[in-house]
Amino acid sequence: MRLLIFAIEYTNYNHNQTAKYFSDFYFNEFFLKKPDWQAAGRRLRLVRPYQGLPELDYPFHDRDTLVTACGRICMHRKKINVSTVLAGQKLGIMEVEDGIWLISFMSYDLGYIDLEQRTLQTIDNPFGTRL
Repeated sequence: MRLLIFAIEYTNYNHNQTAKYFSDFYFNEFFLKKPDWQAAGRRLRLVRPYQGLPELDYPFHDRDTLVTACGRICMHRKKINVSTVLAGQKLGIMEVEDGIWLISFMSYDLGYIDLEQRTLQTIDNPFGTRL
């Protein structure tokens, strides 16, 4: 709506005046009104530095394990491929049946591990809605 009002009111300005108005308008609107961002020339810098994820703990699981840099977890002298995306993250492991383990990351159940086959069977959509 503001753009339409500007186009109607300022039709007599030349190109340089219009460009100056737009740059001033957007600078005031998007940089000065947002407290989390600072305008430093053409670069934007986040005022709060990223602190990372909080320390993960799994109180309802049997144990925690760390995913290696190559994306594996080691259980009972067996290496199971999970994902390189989770490298360095802590996963929760809970035994559901004999030799069948449930793998969780944060509050999401990723899948089941069968120690006989050394494979991870993923759940259809671990991030879907829960009923």
